[in-house]
Amino acid sequence: MDFNVKKLASDAGIFFTRAIQFTGEKFGQVEKTELDAHFENLLSRADSTKNWTEKIFRQTEVLLQPNPSSRIEEFLYEKLDRTVPSRPNNEELLGHYMQDAAKDFGPGTPYGSTLIKVGDCERRLGSVQREFLQTSAIGFLTPLRNFLEGDWRTISKERRLLENRRLDLDSCKARLKKAKLAESKAAAVPDFQETRPRNYVLSASASALWSEEVDKAEHELRLAQTEFDRQAEVTRLLLEGISSTHVNHLRCLHEFVEAQTAYYKQCHLHMQDLQKELDRFPNAFAGNPGHSMASGGSSPLDPEVQAPATGTRKAKVLYDYDAADTSELSLLADELITVYTVPGMDSDWLVGERGNQKGKVPVTYLELLS
Repeated sequence: MDFNVKKLASDAGIFFTRAIQFTGEKFGQVEKTELDAHFENLLSRADSTKNWTEKIFRQTEVLLQPNPSSRIEEFLYEKLDRTVPSRPNNEELLGHYMQDAAKDFGPGTPYGSTLIKVGDCERRLGSVQREFLQTSAIGFLTPLRNFLEGDWRTISKERRLLENRRLDLDSCKARLKKAKLAESKAAAVPDFQETRPRNYVLSASASALWSEEVDKAEHELRLAQTEFDRQAEVTRLLLEGISSTHVNHLRCLHEFVEAQTAYYKQCHLHMQDLQKELDRFPNAFAGNPGHSMASGGSSPLDPEVQAPATGTRKAKVLYDYDAADTSELSLLADELITVYTVPGMDSDWLVGERGNQKGKVPVTYLELLS
């Protein structure tokens, strides 16, 4: 117990001495040991690395998981060292809803069959996204987190220790300066004509005491300087290790870009496959335009019907189209045809002409030109 009390008193004295030195520096009343320019550059570079790494880390988290509630949940599970429950992501959930809707509408209908195809594609996109998130978290987020929670904490701890050593060193310098000043005053030549020789004896005794105080202050200064130099070297080595951190983060950044490239490439391929599959069944998303003209009555394209003199335009065909009956005109992608409308025709259709051929064409397959 006595040892603890003495240690507590010693620590309190050191803290008080550092506080006095720190306050004096803030008011410009005492001298301060400055670090060399190279060391200051290392400190500045380390601070910049920490700040930007933290910002990049936070924003990458937002990119990979936009939902703040999910991020908090993942953080809590991580701190509790538990596995985050697996849940379907937005794409997988959308695909599941689409396929359930198709069962309700009828998988044999054009809308239902298309919902099944799109829903399956959305689920594949969700699977690709899940793989991308896992790869990015391991290859990019984890190294950044390890730096912030590991290396940077060690650097910060050693920097605080270096600052304490500097305060101790400057306190020793100030104590030695005061002791030398007092010694010089005590060693001033006494007046030998003094009627009271006792003053001379006291002056000599004070001079000896201050000489002893100077020796003690010089010894403490040498120890403080040694401790400061040792701590400065340790801190310098850690700060110079920031270059290795940059190299490691550069490698992780390349891996992150590769993961993003693979993710978007797979998404693009899935969407291309879906588009090609839907193009094989145009009636599934063309709104079944022929239905509006299947009712009784004369067709707007009776042979005697002539094109009006106005309203004729050129149009570019966007997709291949196979005529359902003799009243329609088959189309080839990228060809140019002449189109116009006739009274009583459904708004989803136009009359198309190509040479001597004429027939109905769906508007959704055309790009009208001026």
